[in-house]
Amino acid sequence: MRTLYPPGNIRFRSWASEKLAVGDGHQLHIEQCGNPNGIPALFLHGGPGGGCQPYHRQFFDPQRYRIILFDQRGCGQSLPHASLHNNTTAHLIADIERLREHLDIDQWLIFGGSWGSTLALAYAQQFTKHVSALVLRGIFLCRPQDIHWFYQHGASQLFPDYWQEYLAVIPHDEHDDLLAAYHRRLTHSDKAVQLAAARAWSVWEGRCSTLLPHPNTAEHYAEPAVALAMARVECDYFVNNAYLQPDQLIQNAAKLADIPAVLVHGRYDAVCPIDQAFALHEAWPQAEFKVIPDAGHSASEPGIIDALVTATDHFSQRLA
Repeated sequence: MRTLYPPGNIRFRSWASEKLAVGDGHQLHIEQCGNPNGIPALFLHGGPGGGCQPYHRQFFDPQRYRIILFDQRGCGQSLPHASLHNNTTAHLIADIERLREHLDIDQWLIFGGSWGSTLALAYAQQFTKHVSALVLRGIFLCRPQDIHWFYQHGASQLFPDYWQEYLAVIPHDEHDDLLAAYHRRLTHSDKAVQLAAARAWSVWEGRCSTLLPHPNTAEHYAEPAVALAMARVECDYFVNNAYLQPDQLIQNAAKLADIPAVLVHGRYDAVCPIDQAFALHEAWPQAEFKVIPDAGHSASEPGIIDALVTATDHFSQRLA
């Protein structure tokens, strides 16, 4: 079974780090590592609002890939933090294309999980000629039913104990529309109200992401910087149907037919149930589809890691 590339490899040290101004007052934090002359690969983190983590670069062979990581608008080390101003899917797609031009890259492999898969699909459907391959994990189509499952009714049946803590910050008379109730609090003028809601939202998501509980999950997702960006940006996107047209990613799937791709999905993914991956694969049968029998949603689960690293290794040979 494949594991992450060891973090101590000297090529994982960033050889370029910068802030890229993309307009609207936003500055994106960008890092590059790996081989400067290698195959360009762009990592798209989840959320929206999740930000990049150090281990994200370890899905790629640093001898073969030029690894590009950036924090999307409002999260991670990008500025301004947790900002909702001019922060939509269209803005993020334009940011990716601006980054590609800024780095003088013609084609790149796009790697994305969860919301990263959503954004990767939307970008690739618009800028097909600039995508050499796709590696996607935890497919998230962002349809109304997908959002409803996790934030209103569905996952609540699997994790009733965690769900009670998610509900606790919302009065009972607002439980009929939890997205709207959370949005009111996450955009409240009182920062304390924002943070209380953000922690409940973020911890709910983190706890449900793995097949088996992981220690320190709640502590990490409750950190103010993590929780505020994740909850504020996610909730704003989701009350606006992720700023996508109805069933947009499925309707435009045929545009991806000539892009080599691997789809990886945990059988027991409770955040983004596997029916989303099946729907995408049905519309895009050319993509290789791997169901991981002993995994949930998280990219850190062993079976998911094995499939993703196997995929990037395969493309490092195919695209060389």
